Amino acid sequence: MATEPSRPFVLVHGGRHGGWCWQPVARRLRARGHEVFTPTLTGLGERAHLLSREIGLDTHIEDIVATFEYEDIRDAVLVGHSYGGMVVTGALERIGDRARGHVLLDGHMPRTGESVFDLIGPERAKAMLALAEQHGEGWYIPRADAARYGVTDPVAAGWVNSRMTAQPLKTYQDPIGPTDRAWQHPGTFIECVPSSLEPHLLERARTRSETDARFHRQVLNTAHNAMVTDPEAVTALLLDALDLG
Repeated sequence: MATEPSRPFVLVHGGRHGGWCWQPVARRLRARGHEVFTPTLTGLGERAHLLSREIGLDTHIEDIVATFEYEDIRDAVLVGHSYGGMVVTGALERIGDRARGHVLLDGHMPRTGESVFDLIGPERAKAMLALAEQHGEGWYIPRADAARYGVTDPVAAGWVNSRMTAQPLKTYQDPIGPTDRAWQHPGTFIECVPSSLEPHLLERARTRSETDARFHRQVLNTAHNAMVTDPEAVTALLLDALDLG
């Protein structure tokens, strides 16, 4: 039986992933008696058949807002991995009163008006634009290999690679709307160190310097896709987040 109060968790995946990537963590949280939601963002994962050039960051924010509203989720821990941090940050402006706290797992934490491309810097943004032009018909980023996210175990890498999907370029280019609530809301920022994603380093430094006592910083000695490479440790940190608020 769970010793902590039962709370809902909403786990938001990162770019080119889907709700599937949270399976190892979701199983552990449910075993502790918690309700867990793992929505897949429009056009990704099992919703890849909806992929279109019109899908943007606001589409994905709406996905999470709708999940809270239609599932009547309240007092939840809202978690965003990588690109999912953009989505969580935007969603909190509209459903912040339904979240007791939020967790960014090696995730983006933008300020108002910033895009993913702003956060990762011009060099990486240029490389992604070239990738879309060469392999994505000019409007989508093709699926990536698990090795990019630090998943090296052959079985786990095969599982990840069989489920990765493309993602619209627009989701990386769109500037986010207001973000004040996310920066003022009780939260946890989990850094995966060492990370295979160098563009995250400058953003991490800013998060350390600009967040206040309402934000907790944790470090995991594992790869960027920590929910796959070390689900036990991720689960433990998410359970710690129950004390937020």
